[in-house]
Amino acid sequence: MQAVILAAGESSRFWPLAEGKHKSLFALLGRPIIAHTIEALQRAQIKEILIVQPPSRAIESQLGDGASSGVKLSYVVQPEPRGMGDALARAESLLEDSFFVVNPQHVTVDKIIPQMSALASRADAVVVGCETARPHEYGIVRLEEDRVLDLVEKPTPGSEPGRTRLVGIYLFKKRFFECYRRVPEHPYAFEDALKLLMREGTVRLVKIPQEPPTLKYPWDLFPLAQLLIDKNITEQRIAPSARIHPSAVIEGPVWIGEGVKILEHAVVKGPCYIGDHCVIGTGSLVREYSNLEAHTVIGAHAEVARSIFQRECSTHSGYFGDSIFDEAVKIGAGTVTANVRNDRGFIRPWVKGARVETGLKKLGAIVGRKTHIGICTMLMPGVLIGPRCEIGPGSLVRKNLDADTRYYAVPGDIKKRLTP
Repeated sequence: MQAVILAAGESSRFWPLAEGKHKSLFALLGRPIIAHTIEALQRAQIKEILIVQPPSRAIESQLGDGASSGVKLSYVVQPEPRGMGDALARAESLLEDSFFVVNPQHVTVDKIIPQMSALASRADAVVVGCETARPHEYGIVRLEEDRVLDLVEKPTPGSEPGRTRLVGIYLFKKRFFECYRRVPEHPYAFEDALKLLMREGTVRLVKIPQEPPTLKYPWDLFPLAQLLIDKNITEQRIAPSARIHPSAVIEGPVWIGEGVKILEHAVVKGPCYIGDHCVIGTGSLVREYSNLEAHTVIGAHAEVARSIFQRECSTHSGYFGDSIFDEAVKIGAGTVTANVRNDRGFIRPWVKGARVETGLKKLGAIVGRKTHIGICTMLMPGVLIGPRCEIGPGSLVRKNLDADTRYYAVPGDIKKRLTP
């Protein structure tokens, strides 16, 4: 059996993270998200995996052919982001009669594949669904027992055929491509072809009890990180080369990588992941599902809670709660990421010119790569800061900042774009 991972979209709603590369290459627990999904497919005994990637070929450059890990990885390129149908069609010539299709964040897909395979002999396709409280945001199916009769994309409230949504895991036969060639070409041609197959063939559904992680917006990384940490870090694992001061405290399930330094009176409360060659300074606290990628420095007297740092970030004293920092972000002493509104309401960031419902009452800042933040900066809940920004000392950041912005909190709220 083969599998196709669709990883060629624009990732535009994932801004300001993963600039210049697909969002599936964002790292958690020391590896790209897509690598965790490849491992899940391996656990399900799928050894031949095709990855549809963007023209940059960054995924191929990072993962290679998979030979060292016992899996065969092949790649095709989608030149332009023209939807799932176009992406999957790029792989058609390399596919056998039956194949799985998954999105790159399905890191526990191995638990679902056996149930799908059990239905394959009496179906032209098998899809996976779950109940949702937000049917207007997804493709909702109309069911007759386990047979799928129709699919309605983002139905208007009150017109939903049910509350079961598709979750981006499919088992197809090549008949799908016959349907795809019969529908008009547009970004949702995949869904149209699937609806045609529902009408003319037999599509069955495996229903799972919980919604799996999605990867549309940056804050979707939090439940995905929690899932991976709970699955992989069940006890303390401290690398032999780690240096932990006798006065430091390590509590609960924590992964501490090679060459890590944890200094005097620092506290790490699991579950947490501390990557290779990280430093946790004197008197600092790292807790509750924090993920620090390699070579990150948490300076003295800082608190990090439920936050994600990519490689080579550095902080000094401050508070970093429910926040995400892309690679090489530098943060001055005394910086605070506010993660709760004064009225304790839901946090609704601006994304592509519109407010987005996160369903979260705790959400800090999300900061793009190589941004430099001066001392005593205050970042309001849900603010998005683009890559390569420069934020001056004492600034209060209330709104999103575009990439390459120099921002100082001077009279008139002056912002100047950095010259090339």
